[in-house]
Amino acid sequence: MDNVTEHLASMTIVGICATLVMDVWSWLRQPLLGVAPPNYAMVGRWLLHMGHGQFRHSAIATSPAMPGEKAVGWLAHYLTGLVFAGILLGIVGQGWIDQPTLAPALLVGIGTVAAPFLLMQPGMGAGIAASRTPAPNTARLQSLLTHGVFGIGLYLGGWVSHGLLG
Repeated sequence: MDNVTEHLASMTIVGICATLVMDVWSWLRQPLLGVAPPNYAMVGRWLLHMGHGQFRHSAIATSPAMPGEKAVGWLAHYLTGLVFAGILLGIVGQGWIDQPTLAPALLVGIGTVAAPFLLMQPGMGAGIAASRTPAPNTARLQSLLTHGVFGIGLYLGGWVSHGLLG
């Protein structure tokens, strides 16, 4: 397998695994912590409205629904996981797959919280770092926990990739 193909395969495996781990955590939060899982249809709505020139909403839930928003939201969620896995592999190098370590995966995972804090939440009407939500500190903590779990998923995905490609 050439280097580019190996890198793309690793990025795909790591990204999908990490995103799946994050999704399992999101679904477990409801019975464990009483926190509803994210509604990726709202992400799809936000993205689809961008195609019509609207990048910012006062409250995305009150913006008009868009056809295919749920599918677009889920696809964007998984593609974002692949991009973040690519960032991890870009930082640590492809050799990390041979012996994945937790620290860089966890640091990148936690670092990805910048995307919702600085881009998605403001664009969807929740303010920077959920500042316009009813309980900003709770929302921030949940985001940090979820992205930390994503980091653990990156690490686990590294081992899955190693097992499949190594």
